[in-house]
Amino acid sequence: MVSFHQGVAAVLSDLKGKDFLSSSDFSSEQITALIELSIQLKKGERRIDLGNRVLGLIFSKASTRTRVSFQVAMARLGGQTVDLNPQISQVGRGEPLEDTARVLSRFCDVLAIRTYEQQELADYASWSSIPVINALTDLEHPCQALADFLTLQESFGDLKGQTLSYIGDGNNVANSLMICGALLGVNIKIASPRGYEPIPAIVDHARSLALKGSSIEVMNEPWEAVKGAQALYTDVWASMGQEQEQVKREEAFKGFCLDSGFLKEADKDAIVLHCLPAHRGEEISEELMESSSSRIFDQSENRLHVQQALLASVLGGL
Repeated sequence: MVSFHQGVAAVLSDLKGKDFLSSSDFSSEQITALIELSIQLKKGERRIDLGNRVLGLIFSKASTRTRVSFQVAMARLGGQTVDLNPQISQVGRGEPLEDTARVLSRFCDVLAIRTYEQQELADYASWSSIPVINALTDLEHPCQALADFLTLQESFGDLKGQTLSYIGDGNNVANSLMICGALLGVNIKIASPRGYEPIPAIVDHARSLALKGSSIEVMNEPWEAVKGAQALYTDVWASMGQEQEQVKREEAFKGFCLDSGFLKEADKDAIVLHCLPAHRGEEISEELMESSSSRIFDQSENRLHVQQALLASVLGGL
């Protein structure tokens, strides 16, 4: 692990003013340094004061963990957060995005945006003169992936060569796990029912980034994916905006509920992850969620620490 005093600050200083729209926007070295800074912030070994900077939140999708973790992260950095709820602002009344982005750039120091289309996020970044952070789109959830690999590192020490197996829908979380995992040298196995696999272009992109022999595999058989894995991961079968597909997806995902049977096939010290919210008894069993192998609530807490490190870095507070 790279120590902060051995160049992490220098690595992260290059992130000042940069957008974080995709896990692939940062290099392997930068992501490793972000995780190290997150650990130091979590342990209280590092304090950063951003001097009353302002984070603007634009959330078109419902949120608990993402919204609260960003607000608390900014508060711990000495900053403030402005919640720009589209329902109570001009954003929701049809003001052009390019106008909103340029105005907010004069009021705020950084924006975190949670929306549906990745292109909308890219448009905000194009028109803003301040950093824009992806707080979730239908394509990626890069802040979640940072927290996931911090949790994996806390459990096993070194990330390179570890295997994370994701069982479920090939969604935004799966996409960011593949990309971020590839950059960190982690083997990623995605098991999804036929027709619900990740987008092939994302799989190819992740494979092109894979370091030091790490592999990205996509399959339809969950039992094959979990064998020997250090981490078992799942997510809801129907993401926000897909609620009308719930019944159809329940049928398609039969046999994909992460339970103790799958855990027995994994590494003896394997951990269990879920990005939450969870439908207990659907994509994950109650027993596994509450088991000694579960790191789900550590993983959730780690959203705060990685986002604190991310905000400090893109705002040049190191």
